[in-house]
Amino acid sequence: MAVVVVTLTVTATAQSSRSGGITPVASIRVRSETLNWFGDSPGGAYSFLAGTARLGLERQRPRMGWRVEFAAPVLLGLPDDAIEPAPRGLLGAGANYYKANDNTTNSAHLFLKQAYLRVRSHDLRWQGRGGRFEFMEGGEISPTNPTLAAIKRTRIAQRLIGPVGFSHVGRSFDGVDLQFNRGSTNVTVMAGLPTAGVFTADGWGEVGQVGLGYASVTAPGPWSGGSDRSEFRLFGIYYRDSRSILKVDNRPLTRRQEDLDAISVETLGAHYLRRVPTGAGAVDLLGWGAVQFGEWGRQRHRAFAGTVEVGWQPDVAPGMLPWLRLGYFRSSGDSDPADLTHGTFFQLLPTSRMYSRFPFYNLMNLEDFSASLTLRPGSRTTIRSDLRLLRLSEGSDGWYVGGGAFRKDDFGYAMRPSNQSHRLATLLDMSLDVRVASHWTVVGYGGYAMARRVVETIYPAKPSGGFGYFEVEYRR
Repeated sequence: MAVVVVTLTVTATAQSSRSGGITPVASIRVRSETLNWFGDSPGGAYSFLAGTARLGLERQRPRMGWRVEFAAPVLLGLPDDAIEPAPRGLLGAGANYYKANDNTTNSAHLFLKQAYLRVRSHDLRWQGRGGRFEFMEGGEISPTNPTLAAIKRTRIAQRLIGPVGFSHVGRSFDGVDLQFNRGSTNVTVMAGLPTAGVFTADGWGEVGQVGLGYASVTAPGPWSGGSDRSEFRLFGIYYRDSRSILKVDNRPLTRRQEDLDAISVETLGAHYLRRVPTGAGAVDLLGWGAVQFGEWGRQRHRAFAGTVEVGWQPDVAPGMLPWLRLGYFRSSGDSDPADLTHGTFFQLLPTSRMYSRFPFYNLMNLEDFSASLTLRPGSRTTIRSDLRLLRLSEGSDGWYVGGGAFRKDDFGYAMRPSNQSHRLATLLDMSLDVRVASHWTVVGYGGYAMARRVVETIYPAKPSGGFGYFEVEYRR
Protein backbone atom coordinates (compact mmCIF):
# COMPACT_ATOMS: atom_id res chain seq x y z
CA MET A 1 0.00 0.00 0.00
CA ALA A 2 2.78 2.42 0.88
CA VAL A 3 4.67 1.71 -2.35
CA VAL A 4 1.53 2.25 -4.43
CA VAL A 5 0.65 5.54 -2.72
CA VAL A 6 4.16 6.98 -2.98
CA THR A 7 4.67 5.82 -6.58
CA LEU A 8 1.39 7.26 -7.80
CA THR A 9 1.95 10.48 -5.88
CA VAL A 10 5.36 11.04 -7.45
CA THR A 11 3.97 10.25 -10.90
CA ALA A 12 1.02 12.60 -10.50
CA THR A 13 3.23 15.37 -9.15
CA ALA A 14 5.59 15.11 -12.10
CA GLN A 15 2.65 15.38 -14.50
CA SER A 16 0.71 18.12 -12.69
CA SER A 17 2.41 20.99 -14.49
CA ARG A 18 1.45 19.46 -17.86
CA SER A 19 -2.11 18.53 -16.90
CA GLY A 20 -3.69 21.94 -16.39
CA GLY A 21 -3.29 22.14 -12.60
CA ILE A 22 -4.37 18.62 -11.64
CA THR A 23 -2.67 17.71 -8.37
CA PRO A 24 -2.49 14.48 -6.34
CA VAL A 25 -4.15 13.87 -3.00
CA ALA A 26 -2.53 11.04 -1.06
CA SER A 27 -2.26 9.68 2.46
CA ILE A 28 -1.47 6.44 4.20
CA ARG A 29 -2.03 5.66 7.86
CA VAL A 30 -1.01 2.51 9.72
CA ARG A 31 -2.08 1.88 13.32
CA SER A 32 -1.54 -0.90 15.85
CA GLU A 33 -4.32 -0.98 18.44
CA THR A 34 -4.33 -2.81 21.76
CA LEU A 35 -7.42 -3.19 23.91
CA ASN A 36 -8.00 -4.67 27.34
CA TRP A 37 -11.78 -4.53 27.69
CA PHE A 38 -13.63 -4.70 30.97
CA GLY A 39 -14.17 -8.15 32.44
CA ASP A 40 -12.11 -11.32 32.52
CA SER A 41 -13.06 -12.78 29.14
CA PRO A 42 -10.01 -14.07 27.20
CA GLY A 43 -11.50 -12.41 24.11
CA GLY A 44 -11.45 -9.02 25.78
CA ALA A 45 -7.67 -8.60 25.55
CA TYR A 46 -6.33 -8.37 22.00
CA SER A 47 -4.33 -6.37 19.46
CA PHE A 48 -4.83 -5.86 15.75
CA LEU A 49 -3.15 -4.00 12.91
CA ALA A 50 -4.97 -1.83 10.38
CA GLY A 51 -4.23 0.80 7.79
CA THR A 52 -5.87 3.00 5.21
CA ALA A 53 -4.47 4.33 1.96
CA ARG A 54 -6.23 7.22 0.24
CA LEU A 55 -5.32 8.37 -3.24
CA GLY A 56 -6.95 10.83 -5.57
CA LEU A 57 -6.65 13.74 -7.96
CA GLU A 58 -8.10 17.22 -7.73
CA ARG A 59 -8.24 20.44 -9.70
CA GLN A 60 -9.18 23.63 -7.88
CA ARG A 61 -9.63 26.86 -9.81
CA PRO A 62 -11.27 30.13 -8.73
CA ARG A 63 -14.61 29.37 -10.38
CA MET A 64 -14.70 25.58 -10.55
CA GLY A 65 -12.97 22.59 -9.01
CA TRP A 66 -13.33 18.86 -8.57
CA ARG A 67 -11.91 15.98 -6.59
CA VAL A 68 -11.91 12.20 -7.04
CA GLU A 69 -10.46 10.08 -4.24
CA PHE A 70 -10.39 6.35 -3.48
CA ALA A 71 -9.77 4.65 -0.13
CA ALA A 72 -8.33 1.20 0.57
CA PRO A 73 -8.73 0.04 4.20
CA VAL A 74 -6.96 -3.12 5.38
CA LEU A 75 -7.82 -4.87 8.68
CA LEU A 76 -5.52 -7.62 9.97
CA GLY A 77 -5.77 -9.92 12.98
CA LEU A 78 -9.23 -8.95 14.24
CA PRO A 79 -10.36 -10.93 17.30
CA ASP A 80 -12.80 -13.78 16.62
CA ASP A 81 -13.73 -14.35 20.29
CA ALA A 82 -14.57 -10.81 21.48
CA ILE A 83 -18.36 -11.10 21.18
CA GLU A 84 -20.37 -12.32 24.17
CA PRO A 85 -24.07 -12.63 24.98
CA ALA A 86 -25.89 -9.54 26.24
CA PRO A 87 -25.36 -7.54 28.32
CA ARG A 88 -21.57 -7.99 27.92
CA GLY A 89 -21.90 -7.65 24.14
CA LEU A 90 -19.17 -6.59 21.72
CA LEU A 91 -15.86 -6.11 23.52
CA GLY A 92 -14.47 -3.02 21.86
CA ALA A 93 -13.63 -1.78 18.36
CA GLY A 94 -11.98 -5.01 17.24
CA ALA A 95 -15.22 -6.89 17.83
CA ASN A 96 -17.15 -4.23 15.89
CA TYR A 97 -14.82 -4.53 12.88
CA TYR A 98 -15.05 -8.33 13.03
CA LYS A 99 -18.86 -8.42 13.13
CA ALA A 100 -19.32 -5.69 10.49
CA ASN A 101 -17.08 -7.55 8.02
CA ASP A 102 -19.03 -10.82 8.02
CA ASN A 103 -17.12 -12.36 10.94
CA THR A 104 -13.72 -12.33 9.23
CA THR A 105 -10.43 -11.70 10.98
CA ASN A 106 -8.83 -10.08 7.90
CA SER A 107 -10.57 -7.74 5.47
CA ALA A 108 -9.63 -5.30 2.70
CA HIS A 109 -11.59 -3.23 0.18
CA LEU A 110 -11.18 -0.46 -2.37
CA PHE A 111 -14.01 2.08 -2.72
CA LEU A 112 -14.82 5.62 -3.85
CA LYS A 113 -14.29 7.89 -0.87
CA GLN A 114 -14.96 11.30 -2.47
CA ALA A 115 -16.06 12.47 -5.92
CA TYR A 116 -17.51 15.95 -6.14
CA LEU A 117 -17.76 19.07 -8.28
CA ARG A 118 -17.41 22.50 -6.68
CA VAL A 119 -18.49 25.81 -8.27
CA ARG A 120 -17.97 29.38 -7.03
CA SER A 121 -19.39 32.77 -7.90
CA HIS A 122 -17.13 35.35 -9.53
CA ASP A 123 -16.85 37.30 -6.24
CA LEU A 124 -16.16 34.04 -4.30
CA ARG A 125 -18.99 34.73 -1.87
CA TRP A 126 -21.02 31.73 -3.00
CA GLN A 127 -19.80 28.21 -3.46
CA GLY A 128 -21.61 24.93 -3.90
CA ARG A 129 -20.57 21.30 -3.96
CA GLY A 130 -22.34 18.18 -5.19
CA GLY A 131 -21.42 14.51 -5.21
CA ARG A 132 -19.75 12.37 -2.53
CA PHE A 133 -17.79 14.29 0.10
CA GLU A 134 -16.81 14.41 3.77
CA PHE A 135 -18.66 16.85 6.02
CA MET A 136 -17.85 18.19 9.49
CA GLU A 137 -20.68 19.91 11.32
CA GLY A 138 -19.28 22.88 13.23
CA GLY A 139 -16.21 23.06 10.99
CA GLU A 140 -17.65 25.26 8.24
CA ILE A 141 -15.06 28.01 8.80
CA SER A 142 -12.04 28.39 11.06
CA PRO A 143 -11.54 31.42 13.35
CA THR A 144 -8.56 33.62 12.61
CA ASN A 145 -7.30 33.29 16.19
CA PRO A 146 -5.29 30.04 16.58
CA THR A 147 -6.63 29.41 20.11
CA LEU A 148 -10.25 29.64 19.02
CA ALA A 149 -9.46 27.59 15.91
CA ALA A 150 -7.98 24.81 18.06
CA ILE A 151 -10.98 24.83 20.44
CA LYS A 152 -13.43 24.68 17.58
CA ARG A 153 -11.52 21.87 15.85
CA THR A 154 -11.25 19.68 18.96
CA ARG A 155 -14.23 20.63 21.19
CA ILE A 156 -17.00 21.83 18.84
CA ALA A 157 -16.73 20.26 15.40
CA GLN A 158 -18.21 16.83 14.64
CA ARG A 159 -20.23 16.48 17.85
CA LEU A 160 -23.34 15.55 15.86
CA ILE A 161 -22.20 15.04 12.23
CA GLY A 162 -18.71 13.93 11.21
CA PRO A 163 -16.62 11.74 8.89
CA VAL A 164 -15.38 9.45 11.72
CA GLY A 165 -11.76 10.07 10.71
CA PHE A 166 -10.33 7.85 13.46
CA SER A 167 -12.04 4.84 11.91
CA HIS A 168 -10.08 2.92 9.30
CA VAL A 169 -12.99 3.35 6.86
CA GLY A 170 -14.74 6.56 7.83
CA ARG A 171 -18.00 8.05 6.57
CA SER A 172 -18.86 10.22 3.57
CA PHE A 173 -22.11 11.76 2.37
CA ASP A 174 -23.81 11.64 -1.02
CA GLY A 175 -25.46 15.02 -1.40
CA VAL A 176 -25.00 18.74 -1.87
CA ASP A 177 -23.86 21.67 0.23
CA LEU A 178 -23.92 25.43 -0.30
CA GLN A 179 -21.96 28.19 1.46
CA PHE A 180 -22.25 31.96 1.49
CA ASN A 181 -19.45 34.06 2.99
CA ARG A 182 -19.50 37.79 3.62
CA GLY A 183 -16.73 39.15 5.78
CA SER A 184 -16.55 36.97 8.90
CA THR A 185 -20.10 35.63 8.47
CA ASN A 186 -20.77 32.21 6.99
CA VAL A 187 -24.04 30.54 6.04
CA THR A 188 -23.95 26.80 5.25
CA VAL A 189 -26.71 24.48 4.04
CA MET A 190 -26.16 20.75 3.48
CA ALA A 191 -28.34 17.75 2.61
CA GLY A 192 -26.98 14.24 2.30
CA LEU A 193 -27.24 10.49 2.68
CA PRO A 194 -24.52 8.82 4.81
CA THR A 195 -22.43 6.19 3.09
CA ALA A 196 -21.63 2.78 4.49
CA GLY A 197 -18.32 2.51 6.30
CA VAL A 198 -16.98 3.25 9.81
CA PHE A 199 -16.54 -0.43 10.78
CA THR A 200 -17.44 -2.19 7.53
CA ALA A 201 -14.52 -2.02 5.09
CA ASP A 202 -16.77 -1.86 2.02
CA GLY A 203 -17.69 1.81 1.79
CA TRP A 204 -19.19 1.82 -1.71
CA GLY A 205 -22.90 1.96 -0.88
CA GLU A 206 -25.15 4.01 1.36
CA VAL A 207 -26.70 3.10 4.69
CA GLY A 208 -30.13 3.20 3.04
CA GLN A 209 -33.24 5.11 4.18
CA VAL A 210 -31.17 7.41 6.40
CA GLY A 211 -30.78 11.07 5.52
CA LEU A 212 -30.23 14.48 7.05
CA GLY A 213 -30.33 18.20 6.38
CA TYR A 214 -28.17 20.82 8.09
CA ALA A 215 -28.14 24.62 8.16
CA SER A 216 -25.98 27.04 10.16
CA VAL A 217 -25.05 30.70 10.52
CA THR A 218 -21.60 31.49 11.96
CA ALA A 219 -20.46 35.02 12.81
CA PRO A 220 -18.35 36.97 15.34
CA GLY A 221 -20.02 36.89 18.72
CA PRO A 222 -21.74 39.88 20.30
CA TRP A 223 -19.53 42.29 22.27
CA SER A 224 -16.56 40.55 20.69
CA GLY A 225 -14.32 43.26 19.33
CA GLY A 226 -13.73 41.24 16.17
CA SER A 227 -13.59 37.72 14.75
CA ASP A 228 -10.23 37.11 16.46
CA ARG A 229 -11.92 37.35 19.89
CA SER A 230 -15.14 35.32 19.65
CA GLU A 231 -17.49 33.29 17.48
CA PHE A 232 -21.18 32.42 17.55
CA ARG A 233 -23.00 29.72 15.57
CA LEU A 234 -26.69 28.90 15.34
CA PHE A 235 -27.55 25.58 13.69
CA GLY A 236 -30.40 23.24 12.90
CA ILE A 237 -30.39 19.57 11.83
CA TYR A 238 -33.14 17.33 10.52
CA TYR A 239 -32.44 13.58 10.74
CA ARG A 240 -34.63 10.73 9.53
CA ASP A 241 -34.13 6.96 9.74
CA SER A 242 -36.88 5.02 7.96
CA ARG A 243 -35.27 1.59 8.24
CA SER A 244 -37.46 -1.16 9.71
CA ILE A 245 -34.84 -2.03 12.25
CA LEU A 246 -34.73 -2.66 16.01
CA LYS A 247 -34.13 0.59 17.89
CA VAL A 248 -31.71 0.94 20.79
CA ASP A 249 -33.32 2.50 23.86
CA ASN A 250 -34.34 1.59 27.41
CA ARG A 251 -37.73 0.03 26.62
CA PRO A 252 -38.22 -3.73 27.08
CA LEU A 253 -37.26 -5.83 24.08
CA THR A 254 -40.84 -6.84 23.32
CA ARG A 255 -41.94 -3.20 23.04
CA ARG A 256 -39.03 -2.32 20.80
CA GLN A 257 -39.73 -5.29 18.53
CA GLU A 258 -43.27 -3.99 18.05
CA ASP A 259 -42.06 -0.49 17.12
CA LEU A 260 -40.44 -0.40 13.67
CA ASP A 261 -41.76 3.08 12.81
CA ALA A 262 -39.39 5.75 11.52
CA ILE A 263 -37.19 8.01 13.64
CA SER A 264 -37.54 11.71 12.83
CA VAL A 265 -35.45 14.07 15.00
CA GLU A 266 -35.03 17.85 14.74
CA THR A 267 -32.09 19.46 16.56
CA LEU A 268 -31.65 23.18 17.27
CA GLY A 269 -28.43 24.39 18.86
CA ALA A 270 -25.75 27.02 19.19
CA HIS A 271 -22.17 27.49 20.33
CA TYR A 272 -20.23 30.48 21.60
CA LEU A 273 -16.45 30.85 21.85
CA ARG A 274 -14.62 33.73 23.51
CA ARG A 275 -10.96 34.50 24.15
CA VAL A 276 -10.09 37.06 26.84
CA PRO A 277 -6.49 38.29 27.20
CA THR A 278 -5.45 38.84 30.82
CA GLY A 279 -2.26 39.83 32.60
CA ALA A 280 -1.78 36.22 33.72
CA GLY A 281 -2.36 34.66 30.31
CA ALA A 282 -5.25 34.21 27.89
CA VAL A 283 -8.54 32.75 29.13
CA ASP A 284 -11.03 31.10 26.78
CA LEU A 285 -14.70 30.28 27.26
CA LEU A 286 -16.84 27.73 25.42
CA GLY A 287 -20.56 27.15 25.52
CA TRP A 288 -22.47 24.62 23.40
CA GLY A 289 -26.04 23.45 23.67
CA ALA A 290 -28.77 21.69 21.71
CA VAL A 291 -32.41 20.70 22.14
CA GLN A 292 -34.18 17.94 20.23
CA PHE A 293 -37.78 17.15 19.41
CA GLY A 294 -39.59 14.89 16.95
CA GLU A 295 -40.64 11.25 16.80
CA TRP A 296 -38.79 8.19 18.06
CA GLY A 297 -40.87 5.56 16.35
CA ARG A 298 -44.17 5.52 18.24
CA GLN A 299 -42.79 7.72 21.02
CA ARG A 300 -42.34 11.47 21.16
CA HIS A 301 -38.71 12.55 21.27
CA ARG A 302 -37.71 15.35 23.67
CA ALA A 303 -34.06 15.70 24.69
CA PHE A 304 -31.21 18.14 25.31
CA ALA A 305 -27.45 18.38 25.78
CA GLY A 306 -25.01 21.12 26.73
CA THR A 307 -21.44 21.82 27.76
CA VAL A 308 -19.44 24.66 29.29
CA GLU A 309 -15.65 24.79 29.33
CA VAL A 310 -13.02 27.27 30.46
CA GLY A 311 -9.36 27.27 29.46
CA TRP A 312 -6.29 29.15 30.66
CA GLN A 313 -2.89 29.50 29.00
CA PRO A 314 -0.74 30.87 31.84
CA ASP A 315 2.32 32.97 31.07
CA VAL A 316 4.68 30.42 32.61
CA ALA A 317 7.03 27.82 31.13
CA PRO A 318 7.18 29.44 27.66
CA GLY A 319 9.07 26.43 26.34
CA MET A 320 6.05 24.17 27.06
CA LEU A 321 3.08 26.52 26.35
CA PRO A 322 0.77 24.92 28.96
CA TRP A 323 -2.98 25.02 28.39
CA LEU A 324 -5.31 24.03 31.24
CA ARG A 325 -9.01 23.30 30.64
CA LEU A 326 -11.98 22.44 32.86
CA GLY A 327 -15.36 21.35 31.54
CA TYR A 328 -18.77 19.97 32.33
CA PHE A 329 -21.06 18.18 29.85
CA ARG A 330 -24.52 16.79 30.37
CA SER A 331 -26.98 15.13 28.03
CA SER A 332 -30.47 13.99 28.91
CA GLY A 333 -31.45 10.39 29.50
CA ASP A 334 -34.84 8.74 29.57
CA SER A 335 -36.38 8.82 33.02
CA ASP A 336 -39.28 6.41 32.38
CA PRO A 337 -39.14 3.54 29.86
CA ALA A 338 -42.88 2.95 30.28
CA ASP A 339 -44.16 6.37 29.18
CA LEU A 340 -44.72 7.71 25.65
CA THR A 341 -41.70 10.06 25.54
CA HIS A 342 -38.15 9.14 24.56
CA GLY A 343 -35.83 11.45 26.51
CA THR A 344 -32.34 10.18 25.60
CA PHE A 345 -30.29 12.72 23.67
CA PHE A 346 -29.54 11.27 20.23
CA GLN A 347 -26.03 11.96 18.89
CA LEU A 348 -27.03 11.43 15.21
CA LEU A 349 -23.92 10.71 13.04
CA PRO A 350 -20.94 12.04 15.01
CA THR A 351 -17.23 11.40 15.11
CA SER A 352 -17.48 9.81 18.56
CA ARG A 353 -13.78 9.43 19.25
CA MET A 354 -13.33 13.23 19.21
CA TYR A 355 -15.13 13.32 22.57
CA SER A 356 -14.36 9.84 23.87
CA ARG A 357 -10.68 9.16 23.34
CA PHE A 358 -11.09 5.70 24.89
CA PRO A 359 -14.35 5.02 23.04
CA PHE A 360 -16.19 2.82 25.51
CA TYR A 361 -18.93 5.49 25.83
CA ASN A 362 -20.51 8.30 23.81
CA LEU A 363 -22.40 11.52 24.59
CA MET A 364 -25.84 9.96 25.21
CA ASN A 365 -27.28 9.89 28.75
CA LEU A 366 -23.97 11.17 30.08
CA GLU A 367 -22.44 13.53 32.60
CA ASP A 368 -18.76 14.30 32.03
CA PHE A 369 -16.62 16.34 34.47
CA SER A 370 -13.25 16.93 32.79
CA ALA A 371 -9.82 18.43 33.41
CA SER A 372 -7.22 18.61 30.65
CA LEU A 373 -3.60 19.72 30.28
CA THR A 374 -1.95 20.30 26.90
CA LEU A 375 1.77 21.00 26.47
CA ARG A 376 3.62 22.11 23.32
CA PRO A 377 7.38 21.47 23.83
CA GLY A 378 8.24 22.75 20.37
CA SER A 379 6.28 23.46 17.21
CA ARG A 380 6.20 19.78 16.17
CA THR A 381 5.11 18.10 19.43
CA THR A 382 1.81 18.09 21.35
CA ILE A 383 1.23 16.29 24.65
CA ARG A 384 -2.27 16.07 26.09
CA SER A 385 -3.61 14.40 29.21
CA ASP A 386 -7.26 14.23 30.35
CA LEU A 387 -9.00 13.22 33.56
CA ARG A 388 -12.73 12.50 33.23
CA LEU A 389 -15.34 11.56 35.82
CA LEU A 390 -18.15 9.86 33.88
CA ARG A 391 -21.70 9.36 35.14
CA LEU A 392 -25.02 8.43 33.57
CA SER A 393 -27.57 11.24 33.69
CA GLU A 394 -30.49 8.86 34.36
CA GLY A 395 -30.12 5.60 36.26
CA SER A 396 -33.32 4.33 34.63
CA ASP A 397 -31.67 4.60 31.21
CA GLY A 398 -28.50 2.83 30.03
CA TRP A 399 -24.82 3.03 29.10
CA TYR A 400 -24.58 3.88 25.39
CA VAL A 401 -21.77 3.30 22.88
CA GLY A 402 -21.54 3.81 19.12
CA GLY A 403 -21.39 6.56 16.53
CA GLY A 404 -24.45 6.20 14.31
CA ALA A 405 -25.75 4.19 11.38
CA PHE A 406 -23.00 2.68 9.20
CA ARG A 407 -24.72 -0.18 7.34
CA LYS A 408 -28.27 -1.12 6.35
CA ASP A 409 -28.82 -3.77 9.02
CA ASP A 410 -27.10 -2.14 12.01
CA PHE A 411 -28.70 0.61 14.10
CA GLY A 412 -25.25 2.04 14.89
CA TYR A 413 -25.65 2.25 18.66
CA ALA A 414 -25.67 -0.25 21.50
CA MET A 415 -26.79 0.04 25.11
CA ARG A 416 -25.91 -1.86 28.26
CA PRO A 417 -28.19 -1.68 31.33
CA SER A 418 -27.36 0.70 34.15
CA ASN A 419 -29.04 -1.42 36.85
CA GLN A 420 -30.31 1.85 38.35
CA SER A 421 -26.77 3.14 38.90
CA HIS A 422 -25.23 6.43 37.77
CA ARG A 423 -21.47 6.06 38.26
CA LEU A 424 -19.85 4.83 35.03
CA ALA A 425 -16.04 5.22 35.19
CA THR A 426 -13.06 7.46 35.81
CA LEU A 427 -10.87 7.84 32.73
CA LEU A 428 -7.23 8.94 32.73
CA ASP A 429 -5.35 9.15 29.44
CA MET A 430 -2.40 10.69 27.62
CA SER A 431 -1.47 11.23 23.97
CA LEU A 432 1.69 12.27 22.17
CA ASP A 433 1.62 13.72 18.63
CA VAL A 434 4.91 14.38 16.83
CA ARG A 435 5.29 15.76 13.31
CA VAL A 436 8.59 14.11 12.49
CA ALA A 437 8.80 15.56 8.95
CA SER A 438 6.78 17.81 6.69
CA HIS A 439 4.41 15.02 5.61
CA TRP A 440 4.90 12.48 8.42
CA THR A 441 3.22 12.30 11.84
CA VAL A 442 3.62 9.78 14.66
CA VAL A 443 0.93 9.44 17.33
CA GLY A 444 0.83 7.43 20.55
CA TYR A 445 -2.09 7.13 22.97
CA GLY A 446 -2.84 5.30 26.20
CA GLY A 447 -5.99 5.37 28.32
CA TYR A 448 -7.01 3.61 31.54
CA ALA A 449 -10.63 3.44 32.76
CA MET A 450 -11.31 2.74 36.43
CA ALA A 451 -14.81 1.30 36.33
CA ARG A 452 -17.56 2.28 38.74
CA ARG A 453 -20.88 0.72 39.66
CA VAL A 454 -22.50 0.65 36.18
CA VAL A 455 -19.57 -1.25 34.68
CA GLU A 456 -18.92 -3.37 37.77
CA THR A 457 -22.39 -4.90 37.69
CA ILE A 458 -21.81 -6.16 34.12
CA TYR A 459 -18.11 -7.07 34.40
CA PRO A 460 -17.60 -7.90 38.10
CA ALA A 461 -14.45 -10.03 37.77
CA LYS A 462 -12.19 -7.28 36.34
CA PRO A 463 -14.05 -4.03 35.86
CA SER A 464 -11.08 -1.85 34.75
CA GLY A 465 -10.16 -1.41 31.08
CA GLY A 466 -7.36 -0.03 28.93
CA PHE A 467 -6.82 1.12 25.35
CA GLY A 468 -3.69 2.17 23.50
CA TYR A 469 -2.37 2.58 19.98
CA PHE A 470 0.65 3.61 17.96
CA GLU A 471 0.11 5.27 14.59
CA VAL A 472 2.21 6.49 11.67
CA GLU A 473 0.66 8.70 8.99
CA TYR A 474 1.88 10.15 5.72
CA ARG A 475 -0.27 12.93 4.28
CA ARG A 476 0.28 15.00 1.18
